[in-house]
Amino acid sequence: MHLNILYRGSLVSCNYGCEYCPFAKRQQTAAELASDKQDLERFVNWVAQHPQHEFSILFTPWGEALIHRCYQQALVKLTQMPHVNKAAIQTNLSCNLDWVEECNKDKLALWATFHPEWVERESYVAKCLELDRRGAHFSSGVVGFPQFKHEIAALRQELPEHVYLWINAVKAELPNLSLEDREFFKSIDPLYELNTQHYPSFGRSCRAGKSAISVDGEGTMRRCHFIKAPIGNIYDANWEDYLVDRTCTNQTCHCHIGYVHLEYLELDKVFGSGILERIPQQYNQIEYFHF
Repeated sequence: MHLNILYRGSLVSCNYGCEYCPFAKRQQTAAELASDKQDLERFVNWVAQHPQHEFSILFTPWGEALIHRCYQQALVKLTQMPHVNKAAIQTNLSCNLDWVEECNKDKLALWATFHPEWVERESYVAKCLELDRRGAHFSSGVVGFPQFKHEIAALRQELPEHVYLWINAVKAELPNLSLEDREFFKSIDPLYELNTQHYPSFGRSCRAGKSAISVDGEGTMRRCHFIKAPIGNIYDANWEDYLVDRTCTNQTCHCHIGYVHLEYLELDKVFGSGILERIPQQYNQIEYFHF
């Protein structure tokens, strides 16, 4: 069995404080960080103890994880396990990158977000270029606010051509977005329109719950981050029994880490093995996504 896991522990602190971001609005105590570290290490050990299965793992923390050594070491350990196909993480890329050399870089991937209100573009680009020199796979992206257009255009020019630069659509602002702004975002990200939709999902077949799950620090399994009802716990002896076909119970799905698993969208054909870290196949050959 191959299983995609989105892991989100109790980490909620961040070294940035973006106004639009609903996460990471407080600092955590040493005891809280120690508890998150303990949960993380238990999860990594659990993966190691199940070599009969193949895993691809994406860390989707509420806060910034890679400024903590334990998350760096988790990626090191996971990428060295023969039965782990991929270990990826969402990050603002503010950490030191020396730890990347300890990883199996064929299995490591980063989903890196540029926050122009919190970091100079030159500093962020330098980290991206360092990742590229080190041979790590990564995508780069920005939240699609029109006031950042200059920074986004400059970022696209300064990143290597082969690095996919995605734009997260600010869906609440789409009705107010000018045609010019929308076309600009599409010129940067040929798949921009893909992220502007609220996809009908109720009653639709989804890989979430069968071949893709979310897991929290206590091991609680859910279909995905957007359906809160638990389906089991990975630390139960019979955890595999919880993985069954399920249709979606939400009316719509609008986040990449959710809708990519809706079967009728067939986005596995767009992203292939880069579906977790948001890297489309044959990036330089993709065309605009039409609806």
